[in-house]
Amino acid sequence: MTLGRHRRTVVVAAAVVGALVTARLGVWQLDRAQQKISRQRSLDERAALPPLPGADLARTDGQVADQVFRRTVLQGRWLAERTIYLDNRQMNGRPGFFVMTPLLLTDGDAVLVQRGWLPRDFIDRNRLAPVATPSGVVQVPGRVSPPPSKLFAFGGADTGTIRQNLDVSAFGREIRIALRPVSLLQTAPEQAVPPADTAAMLAAAAASDTLLRQWAAPTVDVGKHHGYAFQWFALCALITGLTLWFQFIRPRVHAQSQSPDR
Repeated sequence: MTLGRHRRTVVVAAAVVGALVTARLGVWQLDRAQQKISRQRSLDERAALPPLPGADLARTDGQVADQVFRRTVLQGRWLAERTIYLDNRQMNGRPGFFVMTPLLLTDGDAVLVQRGWLPRDFIDRNRLAPVATPSGVVQVPGRVSPPPSKLFAFGGADTGTIRQNLDVSAFGREIRIALRPVSLLQTAPEQAVPPADTAAMLAAAAASDTLLRQWAAPTVDVGKHHGYAFQWFALCALITGLTLWFQFIRPRVHAQSQSPDR
């Protein structure tokens, strides 16, 4: 009897711990969902703000978070010879390249611009479609964005024109130009400055014809967190229900059925 009571105590204690842990995990998933909802609301509010002046573009890592997804227009000159093509990047489900070109600002710093997407040549991976780049001063509209996400890559650091990943700090040291800790997600063709520069305007138009800029809007997936929360709460309810049934209700029902009065 004592052994059975001890075993029952252990089972109930383990069930209580399991129920508390699973309930806490469910609450944690709900908290994660709420954090992402708040982040999405913050991004939407920033998108509705007036354009960020180019002079206020982040210079330090600590300034980046409050500027992501803000609209802005930057003025400078393309460093066309420093253009990098990021491989294995998709747009509308098609594999290709993100075209990355530094834009030299008037203060001597530069910002890495995600200019658009080019399809891959499936016959010759190293064959790149030409991208016309104006040589004069241009104004580039876009949204402040973190640098492109890094993909899994074998080997060491990428070099050359075609790369799998691009680290902003390392690339700045490579080209010996100070790069801002953000990038610009270009949303429309650049405009020549002054507009009377017809040749530059035509070059910008040609560039916009070859690059796609149907960037995916930043979204937060809260559905999966709600799904995980439901699973944890369901497991908590299952542990609680089975413990109540097998450790309390069923023994009582069995005892009543075995009572001599019946």
